[in-house]
Amino acid sequence: MGNARTLFDGQTCRIHVLDVDSGRATLVHEGSEVLFEAPNWTADDQLIVNGDGLLWSLPADGSAPPRRIVLEVPELNNDHVLAPDGETIFLSANDGQLYQAPLTGGPVRRVTANDDRKHFLHGVSPDGGSLAYVGIENLNFDTGTLWTIGADGTGDTRLTMAGSGPDDGPEYSPDGGWIYFNTERFSTAKGHAQIARIRPDGTGLEQLTSDERVNWFPHPSPDGDRTVYLSFPPGTQGHPADRTVELRLVEGDSWHAPRILAELPGGQGTINVNSWSPYGRRFAYVDYPLKQG
Repeated sequence: MGNARTLFDGQTCRIHVLDVDSGRATLVHEGSEVLFEAPNWTADDQLIVNGDGLLWSLPADGSAPPRRIVLEVPELNNDHVLAPDGETIFLSANDGQLYQAPLTGGPVRRVTANDDRKHFLHGVSPDGGSLAYVGIENLNFDTGTLWTIGADGTGDTRLTMAGSGPDDGPEYSPDGGWIYFNTERFSTAKGHAQIARIRPDGTGLEQLTSDERVNWFPHPSPDGDRTVYLSFPPGTQGHPADRTVELRLVEGDSWHAPRILAELPGGQGTINVNSWSPYGRRFAYVDYPLKQG
């Protein structure tokens, strides 16, 4: 469909669930037809993924294949975040707008009204009242800045200014006190994104990682004790697909000492959105290996 990513010949899409404490990863889906991306994890142990510009669900234990959630919405990209009510999900569509939809399928509600800015959702506040997104002006991703907006579409507010970014991946901490994100504003080298956080009122900007790698998409666990993020090789620009990447884990505030949980063929689509289980012991991710030979 449209702008949706597809698999190469000989490439497969694999959805895994990783137990953080044991380090054991369980394969819950493998296929070569649909390129699935960006798992969320519901309270009733379903994984919500994007594929072919559509939304799908599958059991987190892999006991059934992905099934389509039929929604009356434009083609979707892979930015989608569950609402705290457990019944709805906020979505980014390829028309650049944000929507709210029932997890059971059906009609959707458009949240954003600004047609001059593209909106890419990454965070929902713990009370469900606010959304954190990346705003893109003139289709120039180098202008990406952080914004919040009420879930009802009111109160559109810029948190960071253009010219020192771009910023991406804003996600609320479980207590709502911070928004974690990745940004290039601490480096003069293009593409050298690092993890940072900022208060929801736009104050208190703080750099958290500072290394030679390119770090994206920080996802705090539900209890706030751990954060997983995606780490690209040095020199990577943006967050491309089909690279050898690492999933890294930070315990508490020990950002200087991340633990490498896995190395895999992935990048774009692997963990674009928060995929922690409700109890914070496991998370889901996707990789895209090519068959050898």
